Amino acid sequence: MSGHSKFANIKHKKEKNDAAKGKIFTIIGREIAVAVKEGGPDPANNFKLATVIAKAKANNMPNDTIERGIKKAAGDVGNVTYEYVTYEGYGPNGIAIIVDALTDNKNRTAANVRSAFTKGQGNVGTPGCVSFMFDKKGQIIIDREECDLSGDDLMMTALDAGAEDFSEEEDSFEVLTDPDSFEEVRAALEKAGIPMLSAEVTMIPQNYVSLTDETAVKNLQKTLDLLEEDDDVQAVYHNWDE
Repeated sequence: MSGHSKFANIKHKKEKNDAAKGKIFTIIGREIAVAVKEGGPDPANNFKLATVIAKAKANNMPNDTIERGIKKAAGDVGNVTYEYVTYEGYGPNGIAIIVDALTDNKNRTAANVRSAFTKGQGNVGTPGCVSFMFDKKGQIIIDREECDLSGDDLMMTALDAGAEDFSEEEDSFEVLTDPDSFEEVRAALEKAGIPMLSAEVTMIPQNYVSLTDETAVKNLQKTLDLLEEDDDVQAVYHNWDE
């Protein structure tokens, strides 16, 4: 992943999210509802809920909004009908795309996702067709300017907490974990007072693909924009070298 500024990519995502903060909060609210339904309202005993709360905080969701969402979900457990579904496919020039959705109507979501791929001259594939090109990892991005620790000290703190890997960029630090260790590492960094720009379990491409054809770039961007605008879509992962 060297040569790719994770900070710039995350910052770009957050700027886009800031322009659509309502959607981000709606997405996280749904995730909270499902997590509470599956494991209860106590994050200390519900790993999935703890992970969603970490994501909420990384997106600057107010604590009272998080608590309200948990309480609402706890009192409304029987009415939560959302379910997770994942789609895999190809954009222009074989760019691999994974779409995670949380929906109360799989037929609607499938049609919308398929339409987004088609309008960008891509196609939805079969389950597993591209996921083997990605690694599921806990990923924590730290803004170098916001962190008081040196790179070496931060690395030792992260590795001592159970992180798998640590890397430095010009403007950021990246901590990678096994998905099962993510919450433990994130909590340790939070306890150490380390500000995190992003903290989530994500899909990281094993290799990146460049696009030089302008038409292909426009088509891929069209697909990604349509997916990001869809209220059912929780996350989109791809191996395009932007």
